Amino acid sequence: SALNGTIGEMHAKKIVNLYNLAVKTGAPIVGLIDSTGVRLQESDDALNALSVVYRKMAQASGVIPQITAVFGPCGGGLSVLCALSDFTLMEAEKGRLFVNSPDAIEGNTKEKCDTSKAAFRAAETADVDICATEGELYGKLRALVSLLPQNNEDDTKFTDCADDLNRLTPDITGCIGDTAILLSQIADNNDFLEVKAGYARDMVTGFLRINGSTVGAVANRSEVYGADGKKEESFATVLSANGAEKAAEFVTFCDAFDIPVLSVTNVTGFKTCMCSEKRLSGAAARLALAFAESTVPKVSLIT
Repeated sequence: SALNGTIGEMHAKKIVNLYNLAVKTGAPIVGLIDSTGVRLQESDDALNALSVVYRKMAQASGVIPQITAVFGPCGGGLSVLCALSDFTLMEAEKGRLFVNSPDAIEGNTKEKCDTSKAAFRAAETADVDICATEGELYGKLRALVSLLPQNNEDDTKFTDCADDLNRLTPDITGCIGDTAILLSQIADNNDFLEVKAGYARDMVTGFLRINGSTVGAVANRSEVYGADGKKEESFATVLSANGAEKAAEFVTFCDAFDIPVLSVTNVTGFKTCMCSEKRLSGAAARLALAFAESTVPKVSLIT
């Protein structure tokens, strides 16, 4: 809470020193942000402070997992820290993530559409991977860290598993539409952690363990069921631009950290609409490139 959590020259040096140690020892980095921005009184030194943190995060990309959790304001240049991270978690009520404040956007007000709130960032942008209350967020953060390898050379990321690899899953045929539920059915102890659940909901990405080994999952989805078992949304079995880009980014991360990829597929073609047509070929190319370049084991389940 010192100076409202603002970042200055010495603040940035402490972060950079921590990054140097983390890369050297092969340890993940977790950033907890509740900050009103850079220290304006430091002028150019404050701007340089952000730039050196950006550079260090870029150098660590693909070497160690980087996770950022937003608990309060995170605006302007600080929002780039979240974009440079591998995963961003956001507190549902008090968290604020923005480049420009909602009132600074022409024709918009905070009351009309609060573009800084977690609900908007999770559904309308690809910025937020997990959105939850503060009490739930710590558990989600711990679960994510426990699923990921410590670094890109960690080949011992296995846990003891009491679940039977050959157990029957009699309810799985009813989960073909909502693949998030399907993936939880085949996961150890039925534990599947979905990331970017609010964005491009026709595509599911997340992590699970199979026989104690972490696996990344990419699955298109035609139905969404809530916790009460009622259908919330339906989609055509087609590939959208947003869904393809979401999947491509996830596969690229899995490849960097040697995490096997499971694909669950039920696709009849590509989405047909003006908005999707503007970006679809490029998005499909990025997805194809991500799969083609990845050297991790890849298994496809066609449902």
